[in-house]
Amino acid sequence: MTSPMKKSAVSENQTRDLDQTCIQTIRMLAVDAIEQANSGHPGMPMESAALGYLLWTQFLKHNPRNPLWENRDRFVLSAGHGSMLLYGLLHLTGYDVTLDDLRHFRQWGSKTPGHPEYGCTAGVETSTGPLAQGFSNGVGMAMAEKFLAARYNRPGFDIVNYHVYALVSDGDLMEGLSSEAASLAGHLRLSKLIYVYLDNRITIEGSTQLTFTEDTAKRFEAYGWNVVRVDDGNDLKKMSDALSRAKGQDQKPSLIMARTHLGYGSPNKQDTAAAHGSPLGAAEVKATKQALGWPLEPSFHVPAEVLAVTQRQVRRGADEEQQWRSVFDGYSKKYPELAKEWSDLKNTPLRAGWEKAIPLFKAGEQLATRQASGKVINALAASLPTLIGGSADLASSTETVITGGGEMSAETPAGRNIHFGVREHAMAGLMNGMALTRGVIPFGGTFLVFSAYMLPSIRLAAMMRLGVVYVFTHDSIGLGEDGPSHQPIEQLAQLRSIPHMVVLRPVDATETAEAWKIALERREAPTCLVLTRQKLPVLDRSKYASASGVSRGGYVLSDPSDGKYRAIIMATGSEIHLALSAQERLAQEGLPVRVVNMASWELFDSQPEEYRTSVLPPGVRARLAVEAGSSMGWHRYVGESGDIVSIDRFGASAPAGVLFEKYGFTAENVATRVRRMIDRNNKA
Repeated sequence: MTSPMKKSAVSENQTRDLDQTCIQTIRMLAVDAIEQANSGHPGMPMESAALGYLLWTQFLKHNPRNPLWENRDRFVLSAGHGSMLLYGLLHLTGYDVTLDDLRHFRQWGSKTPGHPEYGCTAGVETSTGPLAQGFSNGVGMAMAEKFLAARYNRPGFDIVNYHVYALVSDGDLMEGLSSEAASLAGHLRLSKLIYVYLDNRITIEGSTQLTFTEDTAKRFEAYGWNVVRVDDGNDLKKMSDALSRAKGQDQKPSLIMARTHLGYGSPNKQDTAAAHGSPLGAAEVKATKQALGWPLEPSFHVPAEVLAVTQRQVRRGADEEQQWRSVFDGYSKKYPELAKEWSDLKNTPLRAGWEKAIPLFKAGEQLATRQASGKVINALAASLPTLIGGSADLASSTETVITGGGEMSAETPAGRNIHFGVREHAMAGLMNGMALTRGVIPFGGTFLVFSAYMLPSIRLAAMMRLGVVYVFTHDSIGLGEDGPSHQPIEQLAQLRSIPHMVVLRPVDATETAEAWKIALERREAPTCLVLTRQKLPVLDRSKYASASGVSRGGYVLSDPSDGKYRAIIMATGSEIHLALSAQERLAQEGLPVRVVNMASWELFDSQPEEYRTSVLPPGVRARLAVEAGSSMGWHRYVGESGDIVSIDRFGASAPAGVLFEKYGFTAENVATRVRRMIDRNNKA
């Protein structure tokens, strides 16, 4: 007769063996998919399979049948090159990722692209691959969780209560972006943030000893993180204890430093850079399967007993969501207004009639478009309770303060004003994480020239089609004495070149308000508001176009009274006023000119051809573009016979008025360039 103690030992051994079979399944799915694609990164999925299995079956709160459940835990694979780890876990735990999807890894039109892509694969929380982007996104997600919890939770009703987990690599921690984000995470005491650092000590070029010899633990402790060391990342018991300790932390974000081995199980490539970014090769795949006791055939082998374990998450996830819904039902009865507000966020963060709060500005009123933007933000704040943001330590200059909104801090997480610090890149990455949290509307401000610090994260925001609003002020040499280091030249061209991005450079306060409306209604893509430091007059719409046409990107702002003209002047922002002055001069000389406001190229280009040709008739060859920035891109509108008043060199330190004169941004110079074009075209 078998004793209870022996039965227990047998049961433990069976469980341990089954756990290892599940882990080997995850490893081998990655190896087989990468081998079949003849492309990919096997090392990371092989080293972290045990951790992935533990997280996704025992710690992560998630519902495979409803990947967008509001109160799910978030999982970020910051080391996105290890995407097959994530795809294997999604398949095994019951998400809409089939074995055929795994077989089509890295192929055209598949759900399993080379790096995780938000919106492409159910269960992928953010697009990762460029290292440290996922790290910063996770911090933004945790900031949003803490903000929403502070706003909506009530005693006994924690309707917002989830953790953000991430796997991060040596490369993630080397990138400066992670330092910026980690510093702010520690300052804000984001205790729902749990990152596991895969300390495999290998980079593409060799050992991390080549470049990365700092004491990582002390570094993160200095940031204010809780650091837990685990000497074996494959030890489920040790990793489980570490994760449990991190979940119990209520004052600090946690970094679990797990010693792992790149390409774990590969007899000849484990702990070498050779396992990082290339398939193992047929011979090494065979050797690895033999070493791990895995059948050589078939490929993509998933034992039935493995699915029996991993797909328990389907039922478990459904139960977890149902429990949350029961709590929410009680919450709805006790706090009906808050519950309705919360529910509405699932569909749109814009309340019905929100646009009625947009302020109106008087013709002739003088104010910088950055000031107008600040007034719009504050007018809308009451109607949009989840509009939150700030600046990279430039709030008073960028006019991005919500008056009375409170400051987001560790003590007051419901504050709507975020002090990002002098961390432009982190600000952009954090805003992406916030925007990935349904219902939150993030905005962030800095000088236009510093958008260059943010480009990697801006690019991913556009790729993911996130409704982020960038407030870029001090948009030209008009900022004056600060000189060329602060005067943007190429930035407009850079931003305009990003797919899905809309760049709006309004002419006055009225159009700034309209630009904000466009940005907030475009919840499926980011928007850049490009604004002036210098004051500009609000246009008299009884004199010019009766209403702003900025929603169409480009529109006829001013035409001669008889509708006949010999040239077109196109401009954006503050230079529109210059174009109007030049139009008046030319009219006095008997040279009628049309003025077109090209506030947004992207919106204009999206209009029907009939509309575009009505604004810029092909027969009018004398076209002049005027913009205090790079000429790049304007040629598509001015054509071969046109001209451009622009700046294709760096700026200088001097008062704004002097700079505009020296760089040719005067009404007389614009008029002269138009005359020359007309003369040239007459002679042609």
